[in-house]
Amino acid sequence: MAVRTNSDAGLLEKRFELRGRGTSTRTEVMAGVTTFMTMAYILFVNPQILGGGDPELFAPLLTVTALVAGVMTIAMGVFSNYPFAIASGLGLNAVVAFQLVGAEGLTLPEAMGVVVAEGIIITILVLTGFREAVLNAIPLELKKAIGAGIGLFITIIGFASSGIVIPGPGAGGPVLGRGEVDTANIAVFVVGLMLTAFLVARRTKGALLYGIVATTVLSIVVNAAAGGALWEHVGPGVARMPSEIVAAPDFSLVGQFSFGFFAKMGFLAAVLAVFTLMLADFFDTMGSAIALGDEGNFLDEQQRLPGMKRVLIVDSVAAIAGGAASASSATTYIESASGISEGGRTGLASVVTGILFLLALFFSPLAGIIPPEATAPALILVGFFMLSVARELPWDDYPIAIPAFLTMVVMPFNYSITDGIGWGFVSYTFIQILLGRIREVHWMMLLSSTAFVIYFAIDPIRRLVGIQ
Repeated sequence: MAVRTNSDAGLLEKRFELRGRGTSTRTEVMAGVTTFMTMAYILFVNPQILGGGDPELFAPLLTVTALVAGVMTIAMGVFSNYPFAIASGLGLNAVVAFQLVGAEGLTLPEAMGVVVAEGIIITILVLTGFREAVLNAIPLELKKAIGAGIGLFITIIGFASSGIVIPGPGAGGPVLGRGEVDTANIAVFVVGLMLTAFLVARRTKGALLYGIVATTVLSIVVNAAAGGALWEHVGPGVARMPSEIVAAPDFSLVGQFSFGFFAKMGFLAAVLAVFTLMLADFFDTMGSAIALGDEGNFLDEQQRLPGMKRVLIVDSVAAIAGGAASASSATTYIESASGISEGGRTGLASVVTGILFLLALFFSPLAGIIPPEATAPALILVGFFMLSVARELPWDDYPIAIPAFLTMVVMPFNYSITDGIGWGFVSYTFIQILLGRIREVHWMMLLSSTAFVIYFAIDPIRRLVGIQ
C-alpha cells in the first residue's frame, strides 16, 4: 500500500510540478475543496436563472451545470496546470435567459445554439492568437470596469429575483420600485442576506454555500408553518422537504441545442446575437485570468500570465461545451481565488474541484428545494466581490475614468452586459481621438469600437430602410 501511495504521489508531483511551485498534495486538495465550496452556489443559481423558475427544468439544468463544471474544470487543471475552476458564467447566463430567451423570444435550445456558435468563433480566435492579442490591447482599467459592471448587473438580478426590487409604476414614476416587504418570503430573503453577509465578513470558507443552505432551511420551516403555500408560485417542490435526496442525474438537456435561431431571427439579427454574446464572453475570462494570476503570483514582469493561450483554449472550449449541454457558456471563475488563497498553486486543485462537481450530479432532488430568496443573497454578494475591483480604477484620470464609469453603470441600467462594454469602448476611443491621442489607441480597440458603433446603429438603420 505504501509503495502504491508513493507511486501515486510521484505521478502527481511529475504531472503538476508540486515542489516547483512550493506546494503539496494535501495543500492542493484543501484548495480544491475550498474553491468548490466557494462557487458551488452556481449549481442552484444557474438553474434558477436559465429555468426562469420552471420546476421542471431545475433538475436537468442542475445536472448539466455540474457536468460541464466538473469536466471543464478538470480539463483546465490538466491542460493548463493552474488552479482555475470553470462553471456557467454569471452574467453570461443572464444574457441567455433575459436577452436571448426573454427579449428575443428564442427557445432555450435556440439560445444554446447561439452559445455554441459564439464558442466556436472564440475558439478559432484563440487558436489564431487573436483573442490573446486583443487582451493585450485593451486598457487594464477597462478590463477592471467590465468585471465591476457585471457585478452591478448581477446585483440587480439578485434583488429582482428576491422580489424586494420590482419595476416602477410606469411613465413619470421611478424606474425601479420596492416590492411588498411585509411578506414572509421577503423576510426569509433579508435574514438570508444578513446571515450570508455576516459569513462573508468573517471570511468563512464556503460562506455563499452555507448561506444558501441556511436560508433554504429557514424557508422550509417558514413554509411549513404557513401551510406550505408560500412558494407555490415558484414550484410545487420549492421550500419543501424532498421525498428523496439522491437520484440519478437527468441528462435530458445534453445536446439540446439548435441553430434554428438563424431562421427565426433572420440572418442579420442572428449574427448580431452571436456577436453580442461573443463580446460578453470574449472579455469575461480576460479580467478573471489576470486577477487570479496576480493572486497566485503567476504573472511575469509584464503582468502577463505564462501559458495564457492554454487557459484561453480550455475556456473557449468550455463555452462550446456549455452551450451543447444547455448549461450556458462556461467560463473561468474569479472565485478560484479562494482556493489560491488557501495555497493552491497547480492544476491538481482544479482536478479536485472538478471531481466534487461531478459528485454533485447525484443530488438534484435536494437542490430542487432551493427558493429564489435563498440564491438571491449569493448573487448580490458575488456582485459585491466583482464590484470591489472598482477601487483600483484611477478616478482622477478622466479620459479613462469616464469610459470605465460608463461601462459599469450602463450594464445594470440597460440590463445588458454588451451595452456596457460598448459604451466603454466607444467613449474611450472617441475621447482619445478628440484629445489627439489616436496613436495611443490600439488598432484592435479601434476595430472593436467600430464594431460596437455598428451594433448600436443597427436598429435605427433597420427602421430607416424599413426592415422589421
